[in-house]
Amino acid sequence: MKLKMKCKLDYSKEIRWERNFLKKKCKEVGLEKEFTAYQMRLSANYVGVFVLLHLAFTILHCVMLLTTCEDRDKIYIDVGCYTLSTVLVTLVLWPSANPICMPKLRYKMYLTSVLAVVFMVITDLLLNIYHYYMDDWIIGSFFDTYTLFTIYMFLPIPYILPPLLLGISVSVIYTSYFVLYLASKHRYEISNVTHLNYMSVEISHHFCVNLYGAFFRIMREIIVRSSFLDRHQYVMEDIWLRSAREQEKVFLHSILPPQISQPIQDDIRNRIKFSEKHRITPINIRRDRIMAIQIHPDVSILYADIVNYTYLTTTLTVKKLISLLHELYARFDLAASRYTVQRIKFLGDCYYCVAGLTRPDPDHAKCCLDFGLCMIDNIREVRAKENLDIDIRVGVHSGALCAGVLGAAKLQYDIWGSDVVIANRLEGTGVPGHIHTSERTLQMIIEPIYEVKPGTEKARNDPFLQKHNVITYLIPPNVRTRTITNLDIEHIKIIDSETNLKQQSSIGLELREEFKKMPVGPISLKKKNFKELFHLWRKDRDKERIRTRPVIGIYLLHFRDPRLEYSYMHQPDYMLKYSILLAWVFGLNLCYIQYVHDSGLVKSGVIVDIFVMLSLTVLLLLTWYKKLCFLRYSTQDHEYSRISCCLFRVAESIQRSLIKRIGIYMYTIISYFCIITVMLMDCDKEEYEVVHIESKLYHYEPDMNMCFHPWLLTNMVCLIIGMSLIFTRIPFMMKVVVSTLEAITYMVILFFQFEYIVHHSLTTNPYFEAEYAHCLLVIITLLSLYFKERQTEFNNKINYKWREELLKKQHDAYIADQSITILLHNILPAHVANVYLTSLAKHELYYEDYAMVAVMFASLHNFELDLPNLRVLNEIISEFDRILSYYRDDYLVEKIKIVGCTYMAACGLDLRFSSVISQQRSTHESVIQEVLRARRSISVLRKDNYASSEKKEEVVFVLTTFALDLMRTLWTCNNEYRNVPVDRDVFTADMSIGISSGEVMAGVVGASQVHYDIWGNAVNMASRMDSTGLAGQIQVTEETAEMLRKYGLECNYRGMTFVKGRGILPTYFVGIDENYEFKYIYESGRQNLSDDSDSHGSSEINA
Repeated sequence: MKLKMKCKLDYSKEIRWERNFLKKKCKEVGLEKEFTAYQMRLSANYVGVFVLLHLAFTILHCVMLLTTCEDRDKIYIDVGCYTLSTVLVTLVLWPSANPICMPKLRYKMYLTSVLAVVFMVITDLLLNIYHYYMDDWIIGSFFDTYTLFTIYMFLPIPYILPPLLLGISVSVIYTSYFVLYLASKHRYEISNVTHLNYMSVEISHHFCVNLYGAFFRIMREIIVRSSFLDRHQYVMEDIWLRSAREQEKVFLHSILPPQISQPIQDDIRNRIKFSEKHRITPINIRRDRIMAIQIHPDVSILYADIVNYTYLTTTLTVKKLISLLHELYARFDLAASRYTVQRIKFLGDCYYCVAGLTRPDPDHAKCCLDFGLCMIDNIREVRAKENLDIDIRVGVHSGALCAGVLGAAKLQYDIWGSDVVIANRLEGTGVPGHIHTSERTLQMIIEPIYEVKPGTEKARNDPFLQKHNVITYLIPPNVRTRTITNLDIEHIKIIDSETNLKQQSSIGLELREEFKKMPVGPISLKKKNFKELFHLWRKDRDKERIRTRPVIGIYLLHFRDPRLEYSYMHQPDYMLKYSILLAWVFGLNLCYIQYVHDSGLVKSGVIVDIFVMLSLTVLLLLTWYKKLCFLRYSTQDHEYSRISCCLFRVAESIQRSLIKRIGIYMYTIISYFCIITVMLMDCDKEEYEVVHIESKLYHYEPDMNMCFHPWLLTNMVCLIIGMSLIFTRIPFMMKVVVSTLEAITYMVILFFQFEYIVHHSLTTNPYFEAEYAHCLLVIITLLSLYFKERQTEFNNKINYKWREELLKKQHDAYIADQSITILLHNILPAHVANVYLTSLAKHELYYEDYAMVAVMFASLHNFELDLPNLRVLNEIISEFDRILSYYRDDYLVEKIKIVGCTYMAACGLDLRFSSVISQQRSTHESVIQEVLRARRSISVLRKDNYASSEKKEEVVFVLTTFALDLMRTLWTCNNEYRNVPVDRDVFTADMSIGISSGEVMAGVVGASQVHYDIWGNAVNMASRMDSTGLAGQIQVTEETAEMLRKYGLECNYRGMTFVKGRGILPTYFVGIDENYEFKYIYESGRQNLSDDSDSHGSSEINA
């Protein structure tokens, strides 16, 4: 069976360098207008370069005429005409060199360009006619090739067709002059085959020059459009990066103050960079824990609690309850912003905040009291509007506190200290609808305006308040404060939408400003930049100029950084096929010229021509085959043969390899000179001298085919120099060196090898030696093309530098985006993060309803929250957070919050059913080993008819396993801290845990800070199980105990326990032995399980 290798055509990279694709892309992104403006600026720069070059060439030509010609009287007319022509050309084109005036001269650009060309052509031809009639001098045209190069490379004619028409017109004029004028004056028979051949050579030369100019225009447009689109992308990436960083800053600062968030931001970025450098995931980086905590000695703390909230969780629907909380907390957040109070967080129905925290405020006590009165007014308004039996208790106290973040996951800003506890107790012992404040807070009010009543009996009997000698007072809401209504929230939304519109308009403005800063060449002709002509490449301390001007060499435009130069040179060349096409046409033209010259068809010349053209044709087909296939099959799915696949790979290999491209480049140049060498070798100098002398003596016409025609050869060399400089993606240094060597070699041949033949050829001015005219044309061509290519190379390198900056910007943007993602996931659950970036950013309500969620509260006992012990607490919480990483691959355990010394978590908020624990994690960790052992124990007791409802209940077992892991971790920490000098009366390893399960509501509410929380009866019951539990025990409700028994866990009946808001309920302790292992139930019926059942259960967990 014959095997066929087939492949698909991938033209995605090459098409990005197609003119039509780039033009379409510019229109798609709306950049055509800006691109046109930039083209005009670019053209203005080219015009300025041409004016300087033309002035320099005219001076050089005139100086050579005045210093080398014997009869200067006949030269003055030439010098005067050249000077006048240069002045006229300068005057006509100078306004086009000013980019400010160019938009006003759009319709005049064609006229000025045509006038400049007319002045140059008329000067050249009229001088020829004048010297023929007045001085009987037969001279040749000088400006034909130079004028054609000028039209395509320097004149401000836009697009491709207009300069092509003008170039063809100039070629027609010069060809007509050659045919009609010279032929008639010298009595040549136009029908003579020799003369027709020379006319065809002249036409082919003009055809190649026009083709060269059109090629340059197309390549320049491709490069400029690509550079322009890259610049556009660079600006957009820069704007996006700043926006991402601003988003990160706003988001983080809405939750954490800048002084707390900055070390966290730096740590996240450093971890990402470290992970990229060492090729590891950021989650596995072991680092020193950051504890960002600050002391604030003079603040006011407010605690507020919604009265009758427990009843609402059992009577209202999910959406109704969350909507109510969202409206209340949104009002509170907006009021907090008005009274310069920073919300810390809310705990279900508890809302607490601090005044004077982020910025010192001597009026912080009054701000807190006013805010509390505003909260009372708002909740009463909502109560009347919704017809609900709710109220609020508010407690306010002034003093000192510690603020910051603890732990390593789900970072939340929190406050600690005895004064914080006092404020909390004031709220708990207060009266609904009143502010319960301390004497210290009232003493800080400069002008008392509040009605003050004695405090409550509860406060006087509270042990903690008695311990700190706190005297309390009640402030009724008799002072009317403005409430926050829905209109305020809608107004915020309108402001946000207006802000988005302003941001979009600012992006457009910034784009236009950036496009104006785009450089158009290595030399700028603005008045303020004339000094750059002499000091252009000095290292500028101005950051903007450093950003837009890479440090490159003055002549060869090489990057001073060798690594950057190396990477630039090794770029793939997706325009190689166009260079090969132009090289093929030039090669064909040279072969034709040789054929016309060498009518005898020397065998060596034929072999050279055939070999050169065959090799160039192979390269042409090889580089164009891919594009031809794309044009043929771009609209259909086509599989290519083995030969086609090999051709694709060879072409791509040439495009990617600098060495291969240089080899093709040098082969092309050497092939051209082989053709010229054959022509030179076919010339017998001695015989030519003899025949030429005899023709002068005996007055007869010599054979024109005896030797090469010097001007044809000079034109050929000019084309080769042009080909050497325009070949794409060849190092500019190499192209300059090669073209310079070509010019020097040819001039050496002119002056030393074939001096007699060149000397007796046509000259361009009377008494001006022909060899000087030939050398001047070669020099002018070389310098013109060098400065043209210098402009192009400069733009190419600027474009590449921009791309490098773009990649760096994209990488920075990636890191910023990653840090935002990490921060989001470190504050919100993963499935909520994306929602926050869309809807929550617009102050919209987001909530979820889960049918079965397990909730856990774990509290450390006898742990005083002062500054020395917060570090210990941070270590413990960080260890707890580390355990979360082992509960990501199966049922996800989410950390909800930390409240003082209480750790709150839930399982089932983002159910992702995964039957196998990832084996890629390190199995030496004791935690994962215990989880695997617990799962194997479940499989022994699991029945075959495992229902989906029971599978949902597995979240209870997972969270209970997590709770046991916390107890083990705390035991480990206790052993570690035995050797640490801490107060043993303060730190103990005692921890009580409460777990409950059931329907839970989750969401993000409020109008400012993002805080994800959960509500529901299960949350309240888990909190009560913790508060009524015992140290070293996991207390659960009766429903939760039944679920755990299904998984074989022993649950011991504790007794009837009083639960606030629910009365007396039966509670249970999860069976745990002295080694912190679960106690399992072994019933007699389950002792006889078969091996099949055992294997079935084991496979079920690993399925």
